[in-house]
Amino acid sequence: MYPKRETRSAKMARDNEEKSRTGDKYSILLPTYNERENLPIIIWLICQYLDTSGFNYEIIVIDDGSPDGTLDVAKQLQKIYGEDKIVLRPREKKLGLGTAYIHGMKHASGNFIVIMDADLSHHPKFIPEFIKLQKEGDYDLVSGTRYIGNGGVYGWDFKRKLVSRGANFLTQLLLRPGASDLTGSFRLYKKSVLENLVARCVSKGYVFQMEMIIRARQLNYTIGEVPITFVDRVYGESKLGGSEIIQFAKSLLHLFATT
Repeated sequence: MYPKRETRSAKMARDNEEKSRTGDKYSILLPTYNERENLPIIIWLICQYLDTSGFNYEIIVIDDGSPDGTLDVAKQLQKIYGEDKIVLRPREKKLGLGTAYIHGMKHASGNFIVIMDADLSHHPKFIPEFIKLQKEGDYDLVSGTRYIGNGGVYGWDFKRKLVSRGANFLTQLLLRPGASDLTGSFRLYKKSVLENLVARCVSKGYVFQMEMIIRARQLNYTIGEVPITFVDRVYGESKLGGSEIIQFAKSLLHLFATT
């Protein structure tokens, strides 16, 4: 008599049960500013991919006083998904990306933290790939990269692609960090590692992400990389302007002189 073949649904349930026994929990930090159109979509996608994979997670929304009503949308989403999945930790005004992560970490109950943009530039389908690679290599952090393998950028004009490539090349030349994408902001960290790195970083804004990798290398943390597709925002306006580019150049020279 042949053994009974396991159905696909039974296999998925067994796999999910096995994953839940690992005890790992993933806190996803979503800093927001004027993202009322994007927030429902990104949260739905996160839940779809992580629920299907059977991971234990929470989504922490850190809204910096968005005048477009982003926080009101987040409150409605919390009613739909539940307070255990959607955690709201708003602030009164825009205070910077680095402080948003610090604020979010204080309320994170997971032992791993995912940071990503809320504007649909980062697709949640890559999060399970981050988790898989982290477990395989026990990496301290896993970073999404646009510059190796099948990674890439879509929706940018030639000028913005040139600025991005140029900034990354210059950073590689001056700092030699040993990672291919310094300015990306889609990453998975061990919580203790992220706390240590944030405490040591002095940069703000977009340069903050770059310094995190540099400090990680200084502390001999292990870094894994997953090729990702970066897509320019669908709704809203880009927050990258001339002042951010100037600040990037100044901070890059500062890091070159001090690290």
